[in-house]
Amino acid sequence: MTDEARHRGPVPQGQYVAARRHGDLVFTAGMTPRRDGVLTMTGPVRLETPLEAYRDAVVLACGNALNAVRDVMAKGENITAILSLTVYFAAESGFAAHSALADFASQFLYAELGPAGIGARVAVGVATLPGSAPVEIQLVAAIA
Repeated sequence: MTDEARHRGPVPQGQYVAARRHGDLVFTAGMTPRRDGVLTMTGPVRLETPLEAYRDAVVLACGNALNAVRDVMAKGENITAILSLTVYFAAESGFAAHSALADFASQFLYAELGPAGIGARVAVGVATLPGSAPVEIQLVAAIA
């Protein structure tokens, strides 16, 4: 299989790698909701917008991070645990439902990996994210 055929994760948008493996640990870069290099949603998370409106963006960003992990795994290896999930939201002032939005990522990882998909988690509100993305996700995974 060629490197191009094997590639599932997003292409870095700068001078970094999508994921770095160290022993049986994989650390991903922050992943935004990009499909084919293009953000599918931009702008901050707004107070008046239903949380469900952000589900697809959160799941896509999380899927990009998970694919970045898979890209550095050897054939026959598996993800044994998501050790850490960090979810950043560009949220307008007063927004406080960060954990509820991060649950979309946790639900996705559980659907993909079962109990191994649930690890420690941080949900953080920030002023802005790259490209005006509403969400950015970073994973630390154990593999074997």
